[in-house]
Amino acid sequence: MTAPLFESTIQSLPLLSRGKVRDIYAVNDEQLLIVTSDRLSAFDVILPNPIPDKGKVLTQIANFWFDRLAHIVPGQLTGVDPESVVAPDERAQVRGRAVVVKRLRPLPIEAVVRGYLIGSGWKDYQATGAVCGIALPPGLKMAAKLPQPIFTPATKADIGEHDENISFAEAQAHCARVLGAGVDGAALAAQAKDAALRLYREAADYAATRGILIADTKFEFGIDAAGTLHLIDEALTPDSSRFWPADQYAEGSNPPSFDKQFVRDYLETLDWNKTAPGPNLPPEIVERTAAKYREAYERLTGRPLA
Repeated sequence: MTAPLFESTIQSLPLLSRGKVRDIYAVNDEQLLIVTSDRLSAFDVILPNPIPDKGKVLTQIANFWFDRLAHIVPGQLTGVDPESVVAPDERAQVRGRAVVVKRLRPLPIEAVVRGYLIGSGWKDYQATGAVCGIALPPGLKMAAKLPQPIFTPATKADIGEHDENISFAEAQAHCARVLGAGVDGAALAAQAKDAALRLYREAADYAATRGILIADTKFEFGIDAAGTLHLIDEALTPDSSRFWPADQYAEGSNPPSFDKQFVRDYLETLDWNKTAPGPNLPPEIVERTAAKYREAYERLTGRPLA
C-alpha cells in the first residue's frame, strides 16, 4: 500500500478542474491527464479522510473494462503513459492512478443501467410500481433481479447537488438542448442508451463468473469532432456501480457491497446532517473500506493490485 493521495499537485500542466475524486489537467489541445485521488465522497460531501489505494483501484478497474469492452464502443484512453507527460518529480503522483485521455465533448446525462431492484429504484417501485416511469411486474421484492436491465438516465449535478432522474424522452431533449445545433442530441442519447445496455449486460455476465453481481451502474459518454460516441470518465468501478458478492445475495435484503456503501452505513449512525464539512472517519472504517475496494479489483481481474 502506498501513501494515500488526497489531492494531486501537478505543476507542470495546467489544472482544469477538481471533481469529487478526479483532478483534470490539460496535456495539449487534444489530450487530458486525469488523476484519480483517494478522496471519498458520501451523500455528495467530500470526506476529510482519503482511502488508501482507492484511486489506483478505480483507475485500474476502469482500464480493465475499457480494454475488455472496446468492441462495443470506443473508449477515451490514448495509450500515452501518464508518467511521460509530467515532470520527473511528479511521476509518483500519477503512477498507477492516472490516465491520458482524448479531449471529448461529454453528453450531459448519466447513463444509468439497473439490473436489480435496489436503492432509489426500490423506493420508486414501492411508491409507483415503476422505476423512473418504467413499469415493472407487481410483487417484486427488494434486490430482485429485474426481468431485463433497464436504462434510467439522470442529469449531471454539480458537486454538492444531487443527480435528477429523468425519462429517456427527457434525456433526448436535454442532449439536444445542451449540445445545440449541428449535433443530433436525440440520436446520440439513443446511441448512449443502446451502448450502456450492451456494456452492462456483457460486464454483468463476466462479473458473475468472478462471483460478483453488478446490481446497477452508471456510464458517461462523449463525442469527438466527428460525432463518434466514446465511453468516458470511469466505467464499472465500485464508485460508479453497486457490486454485490454473489454468495451473499438473497432477494428481500440489501446485500453487502464492494463500495462506499460501507461508509454510508457508518455515517448513518452519526448525528450528522449530511452537509459539508464531513466527519472524520475512524481508522478501522478507513482500512475496512480500503480492503473492500482492493477485494473488488482482485476478484474482478484475478490479479493483485499493482
